[in-house]
Amino acid sequence: MNGYLGIDVGSVSTNLVVINEEQNVITNLYLRTKGEPIKVVQQGLQDLKEEIPADLEIKGVGTTGSGRKLASVIVGADIVKNEITTHAIASSHQVPDVRTILEIGGQDSKIIILRDGIVVDFAMNTVCAAGTGSFLDQQAGRLQIPIEEFGDLALKSENDVRIAGRCSVFAESDMIHKQQLGHSVEDIINGLCQALVRNYLNNIGKGKDILGPIVFQGGVAANKGIKAAFAEALDTEIIVPENYDVMGALGSALLAQQKVAKTGTTNFKGWDSASLDYQPSSFECESCTNRCEVIEIYVEEELAARWGHRCHKWDMV
Repeated sequence: MNGYLGIDVGSVSTNLVVINEEQNVITNLYLRTKGEPIKVVQQGLQDLKEEIPADLEIKGVGTTGSGRKLASVIVGADIVKNEITTHAIASSHQVPDVRTILEIGGQDSKIIILRDGIVVDFAMNTVCAAGTGSFLDQQAGRLQIPIEEFGDLALKSENDVRIAGRCSVFAESDMIHKQQLGHSVEDIINGLCQALVRNYLNNIGKGKDILGPIVFQGGVAANKGIKAAFAEALDTEIIVPENYDVMGALGSALLAQQKVAKTGTTNFKGWDSASLDYQPSSFECESCTNRCEVIEIYVEEELAARWGHRCHKWDMV
């Protein structure tokens, strides 16, 4: 049996997906990055090896996410792509006629506009994490409510409570104020969900031609309150795909399959890469006014890769 591995390394989560030749998901992992991407990728490889069938052979690997280059060095990726591309590929695979993708992850949010399967526009959040998964986790913890129950409680709301959602600091202050006024937890949570959706559409979705079918993905797509708020604001059905929380990794696996079909070979280093010693380091190049920060990765004390430079001075031959 042949399989293809996709890895999405983000600031909050690291996701791994294995698909077969028929592009069906064999298994997937959703792990917390916890600021240790190397350690988590290696742990993910070890866990995958235990889960996949013994006769399955990895024929191709793709990486994406903010840590895609680092993951590529660890596993030996055949293709390295940004999140916009991989999310679009995965969504088009699961919902072929998708025209809008709403994606909210742990630290970032994005919107992707497709027409006839081609990305024609997109936008991402910049420095503010208001409305992302990490903010929702924080508020769930403050209210002492399991994040898994957050969305269900929002659906039980009976009264509209308007929460300021343009800033995470203001949103939290407003939630506390509404609690002090005596509003129920259900109404406050629902108000927060609606506020986060307003913030998303007024900032990331501003000026975008949002047409259905609309796919909602990323970890926050598990929140039924956010999904309902999007459906109400856009007055249309919101589709949450089966693998909503690992779509970047799924897209990477699909791209890896396409790439290997053309080349006939893979760069995958094998499962032993999970036990090797990887040491990152960096330095500031002073050769010009750009002063690029050059990242280096050593494998078993041997230089394996560099990136971050704008010119070719530090290219590895």
